[in-house]
Amino acid sequence: MSTHANVIAEDDNELRALLAILPLRVADAYSGVAKAHSDLLEIILDLGRLPEARFADASVDLGEVDVDSGDLAYLVKNCESFGDDNRAGVTRTLHRISVMRNRSGDVVGATCRVGRAVEGTAEIVRDLVVQGRSILLLGPPGVGKTTMLRECARILSTQLQRRVVIVDTSNEIGGCGDIPHRGIGRARRMQVRATARQHAVMIEAVENHMPEVIVIDEIGVEAETRAARTIAERGVQLIATAHGRTVENLIANPTLNDLVGGIQAVTLGDEEARRRGTQKSVLERRERPTFDVIVEVRSRTEVVVHNSAETAVDAYLRGGSSGEIRSLCPDGSVATQLVIPCQPVGHGEAPSLSVVDGIVAKPQSERRAGKLRRRDRISVFGYGLLRQHVEVAARRIGLAVRVVGGPHEADLVMTVRRNSRRDIQALDEARRAGVPIEYTRTGSVAAIADGFENALASQAIAACSA
Repeated sequence: MSTHANVIAEDDNELRALLAILPLRVADAYSGVAKAHSDLLEIILDLGRLPEARFADASVDLGEVDVDSGDLAYLVKNCESFGDDNRAGVTRTLHRISVMRNRSGDVVGATCRVGRAVEGTAEIVRDLVVQGRSILLLGPPGVGKTTMLRECARILSTQLQRRVVIVDTSNEIGGCGDIPHRGIGRARRMQVRATARQHAVMIEAVENHMPEVIVIDEIGVEAETRAARTIAERGVQLIATAHGRTVENLIANPTLNDLVGGIQAVTLGDEEARRRGTQKSVLERRERPTFDVIVEVRSRTEVVVHNSAETAVDAYLRGGSSGEIRSLCPDGSVATQLVIPCQPVGHGEAPSLSVVDGIVAKPQSERRAGKLRRRDRISVFGYGLLRQHVEVAARRIGLAVRVVGGPHEADLVMTVRRNSRRDIQALDEARRAGVPIEYTRTGSVAAIADGFENALASQAIAACSA
């Protein structure tokens, strides 16, 4: 039997182990629909609803009988014991069972998530891994961060013979049970009794077991960010994941931004502010980032790599960024596309250019020049928006703004769309004074930047900037 066939057979065996803990009628119903769909992602059991199988290409009801308390009790009985995070697993597999409880602590819902060890998923970042650089994987749930993390541990421990220790809080990397899953290779695995102790186990791993590499899934609280920095300062390679789609999300998260050096407000001198073309109060990185590289995981086959976390954060805080889009091709090769978005034009600086696949584009400020007659600064009142988000969004598109404290001082008022239907005094004042109001999707930097673009395109600002 070929290696590929062995992998398929092992995956089938592990899937049968998951089906074995489900109520019999649910498992039988799954067997009847599985062949018509691609890979199973999870099976959902919610009290009083039909069981549901979620595939990569569809969601299908399993049977015609609603889930009852007996079905959930059967599932819980067949699982390993649940931790304080309401997660359990199936021994010697990567499957995860997560439960929902009512106020009395009774289980009223369960998510049976299928876990798979997929070789080749880390090829897209293999060069970064083997160089010994500390890497932070960002991405929303379900895009394959943990699968990539597990594969990184296997490559480092088995192919490169490095001492790898995995801090496995929810048993998602190494699977359930005392014997870890084959997918982590020769890496060693430390389990964590309670989620609140993850930071302590991270430090224990360094002090007791002499690792060259530490692998961590889901850094999420301040104590864990401090532990990660301590580990990095001791010269150990770190590979970890965190929730968040982009570097922007990481910077805006007050709990996690220490991973990229922390953010602080500083006041510039008059000359430096003129040189940069910014206000005197700006945001800057506080110290060196914990991680060398940031990888935004978009899907199992596409990532955005920021080869220098330090440069990426600094560029973002000045209104720009740079990155490298990598795609995993069907033949296993990696296609790279260099992207350098426009930087804001500072005082006395030449306009920067944007290069995408070798195509040179004019900066946004130059493209807008024919439509907008600018003055030195446009006054903006952001109702319910963070001042720093407004300033960063403006710099991102090369627009000079002054954030003011009320609509009576403003050339433009910005707020989130949900406020359009509310009776808000500040917005009423703006309407009476004839000040344009631009509504954004959310209060994020990206949404505010889009709002500025819309205001420019509609000439809402042009009338104010003559």
